[in-house]
Amino acid sequence: MLLYTAVVWKALLKEMPIAVLLKHLGKLTANKVLAAGSADVAAVCERIQDESALKKAKTHPFNILVASENYKRGHGKRSKLRWDPDRDIVQALDCAFSRSISTVEATGKRFLVAVDVSSSLSSVTHGSSISSVAAAAAMCLVIAQTEPDAQIVVFSKGSVCPCAISSDMTFMQIAAQLIQTPGGSTDCALPITWASENDKTVDVFIIFTNNQTFGRENPADTLKTYRQKTGLFSKLIVCGLIASSLSVADPEDRGMLDICGLDSQAVDVIRNFALDVI
Repeated sequence: MLLYTAVVWKALLKEMPIAVLLKHLGKLTANKVLAAGSADVAAVCERIQDESALKKAKTHPFNILVASENYKRGHGKRSKLRWDPDRDIVQALDCAFSRSISTVEATGKRFLVAVDVSSSLSSVTHGSSISSVAAAAAMCLVIAQTEPDAQIVVFSKGSVCPCAISSDMTFMQIAAQLIQTPGGSTDCALPITWASENDKTVDVFIIFTNNQTFGRENPADTLKTYRQKTGLFSKLIVCGLIASSLSVADPEDRGMLDICGLDSQAVDVIRNFALDVI
């Protein structure tokens, strides 16, 4: 039965959609369909690094990151399935993540992406199986490298610190930068206040946090004040990375949105909300 299953999987490899392939890399390795040094491994590595194929499949870097982290873990999240991560596949996934960033189309909006570092970012992101620091770092990297006008900041109690993210920085370097920033209490109004005080022109504020806001100022009210000052209908997206419920945005305001967790669908929602598609 195992042999039959392996034969079927091998037959499907060439035509399997990239999204399906990424999802089943662990199973394919565990079942010896992808044996170390084999032609099948070489073919899979070539496919997942093919920039044109990634673009055609509309494979977002976040999806590749999730697949990569799951594969490197060497075991399933809920199943008993285990495998030894293949070195070539791991390297191909890292390369695919970097290449897929260039396939993301810019929205043309002016972004301020703020990461709350008031608490540990080691918790698992709701909706996916990666750490909240990995999720935040990936989104910061993608937005910084694809949008012509984007600023990344970290914030904690009473302070906002700009992050110097260059085009040649790696995902791991950005994640390390987020972890090194000292913590405090959560105040989600801080990034908006900082933008106002420093005359920053922002179309879309995106805040990644692990907590509810505990500041004196209400972020929704702070955004409305910013709108009045700038004359812009700036939007606010608050993403509670480990939250199952969140109440920061004003539910009556069509320009504000709370998101619980982060997965591929949430990534699409963020983009479409910024573009006024939803």
